Amino acid sequence: MPFPNIDPVAIHIGPLPIHWYGIAYVFGIMLGWYYARQLSLSDRLWPHEKSPITPVHLDDFIVWAAAGIVLGGRIGYILFYDMGAVIENPVRALQIWNGGMSFHGGLIGTTVAMVLFARRNGIPVWSMFDIIAAVAPLGLLFGRVANFINGELWGRLTDVPWAVVFPTGGPFARHPSQLYEAGLEGIVLLIVLAILIYGFKALKSPGLITGVFVCGYALSRIFVEFFREPDAQIGYLAGNWLTMGMVLSTPMFLLGVWAIVRARRAALSS
Repeated sequence: MPFPNIDPVAIHIGPLPIHWYGIAYVFGIMLGWYYARQLSLSDRLWPHEKSPITPVHLDDFIVWAAAGIVLGGRIGYILFYDMGAVIENPVRALQIWNGGMSFHGGLIGTTVAMVLFARRNGIPVWSMFDIIAAVAPLGLLFGRVANFINGELWGRLTDVPWAVVFPTGGPFARHPSQLYEAGLEGIVLLIVLAILIYGFKALKSPGLITGVFVCGYALSRIFVEFFREPDAQIGYLAGNWLTMGMVLSTPMFLLGVWAIVRARRAALSS
């Protein structure tokens, strides 16, 4: 089917174009902030019936989170996907429209921000990880939808009935892999984490929600990589299937499993 005729620029404020991608980042962060505040107000969900994170903490952390996402995401993209081009033309590092952001880099940047913020404010680090992990799928959902609107990060060639002909993907029908990711990394993962939090009180085992989120993202990303076209400057790393996204997500999955096992052992010993 043809690509929906959606202008990547949502509105113009004078000469300044406001892109849907930027709006998605802001909306995802703000909605995640609101959801996190609701979790912080529900003492019954936390160890000892007392939330270690206050709404004021989250109000302050939103700036740290935005910095970690943007700086980590951009630096990660350069290191993982675009280092050769940046070495040849260092100015390209500032050209965010050339390649954009890396989720794995954004995750590292946000993790650093969380550790520093938690230590500065006397918050248990694993509980800080958990509350951000619980809301992160919202940002992933809006970010992937914005990727679709931009007509970027499209999938491999296919003849499935829902295939899309992207304006930048040649005259070929492709998997709308951005929407696959939005569904799995965003909607499905958000629901799974909410069930664990509200149905099984998973926040009472610090680190459990973090581990499930990391595992869930890694598995979703590895699965979708079989339908997603790899970055042109890298291509396949082996055969006609192994991609950089798979390579970066594999240690994520192992770290997630470790976090889950650690959380369960700590819960049993307490």
